[in-house]
Amino acid sequence: MKHLTDYILHLADNALIMGQRNAEWCGHGPILEQDIALTNISLDLIGQSRYLYQYAAELAGNNATEDSLAYLRTEREFKNCLLTEQPNGDWGQTILKQFLFSTYQLYLFEWLQQYQDERLKAIAAKALKEVTYHVRWSSEWVIRLGDGTEESKQRMLNAIDALWMYTGEMFIPSESEMALQIPLDRIYKQWDAKTKAVLNEATLLIPEKVFMQKGGKSGVHTEYLGYILTEMQYMQRTYPDSEW
Repeated sequence: MKHLTDYILHLADNALIMGQRNAEWCGHGPILEQDIALTNISLDLIGQSRYLYQYAAELAGNNATEDSLAYLRTEREFKNCLLTEQPNGDWGQTILKQFLFSTYQLYLFEWLQQYQDERLKAIAAKALKEVTYHVRWSSEWVIRLGDGTEESKQRMLNAIDALWMYTGEMFIPSESEMALQIPLDRIYKQWDAKTKAVLNEATLLIPEKVFMQKGGKSGVHTEYLGYILTEMQYMQRTYPDSEW
């Protein structure tokens, strides 16, 4: 039970932190249509996190709720991958981060639809419809920017340099992933093939022999997560048990 709870928290934390990061673009997107598109993706991710936190709270007991899991845990208790907490940077970096993460989610949720836990299967099936769009939307932007102007191409190359070192962690199994037999090696092969195909079409090269950062799954994060949680958890910590 503990391994399942920890794994669901990992999935929820990934979605919440990624959604929170994307929400920072609300009102600041390059054009209105894409501002709205990214804001909707943020809502999708936060919606996914809610379903997952609700399930994790039921499994954890001890009066846990989706709100307490999101707003009252400390930085070291969060299990999200380091990629999700990285700064948005410019539009190119945000787009690349979304593409790398959504492609991982796509193949993971496809597999989870076959998992033995019925609740997790249902959550994955619902999320998969959203994630399929996220991959299509972000991949189109990666190609447009990578194979665009000299300026946009350079920004995408800068984004790869900034983010690629955080991609490996998604496929390094945690204790809970090993216990639940999540086939990250298989998911990585699918992710790798899709990523290479899109980056190749975008005329962008994947860096070789990059040292991969890790630690997020076990609660060891970059400095950025602390700032995200400070902002996100402020109201609940200042006014405990407040409700809308």
